[in-house]
Amino acid sequence: MAIAGNAHAQSSEATGKEHDRLVSRGVEVFQRCSACHRIGVEAENRLGPQLNNLIGRKAGSVKGARYSPAMVKAGAEGLVWTPETIDAFLADPKGFIEETTMGLRGVDDADDRKALLAYLESFSTGPSNIPETPVPTRTGIDAGLPAEILALKGDAEFGEYLSGECVTCHQASGEDKGIPSIVGWPPEDFVVAMHGYKSKKREHPVMRMIAGRLSAEEIAALAAYFNKNGQ
Repeated sequence: MAIAGNAHAQSSEATGKEHDRLVSRGVEVFQRCSACHRIGVEAENRLGPQLNNLIGRKAGSVKGARYSPAMVKAGAEGLVWTPETIDAFLADPKGFIEETTMGLRGVDDADDRKALLAYLESFSTGPSNIPETPVPTRTGIDAGLPAEILALKGDAEFGEYLSGECVTCHQASGEDKGIPSIVGWPPEDFVVAMHGYKSKKREHPVMRMIAGRLSAEEIAALAAYFNKNGQ
């Protein structure tokens, strides 16, 4: 029984890591969509609708979004966005809804569609999976971080070197364009938040994956850089 239990735990861990890799790839694929769509905390409609809670949504139903008559008609006739219908639409938008006005010609690669779907699904399971507001919600005591981690002095130049992955989503300018700004955060708040993701006390699979790859020294360096960048 113990052997079976260990095997199950190892299988679950492997599955979790594969899902994290898939979501990470989905972040990259989503850049093709980001000219028209936003996702995440405070995401708003742009040329296309915001994509929070997309799974299970009736097509053409986001209030205030601009849709083609064909998309509204499809929703009225019963089209609901499921993993299967999203995959079919992404593979051939105009083949799926002939008169759609979506500019993307399609995502040909099935693996890219699978990754993009995993990323979209991570924002479709309720508010707990949408990144927190810009105000950190955990204090150092709440996070239970050792004093030596909170005492680390980060190297801002090293943090700038590491920041490339962060600014793929968070604006280096400090603007909030659907994803909260992290520029100017107090270093301790940044460290606490990132270790909250690293220890899985905070929700959101993308941030958990990113924080999980960082050492305490690297987190401290990023904290120093983003704090300095806001001064």
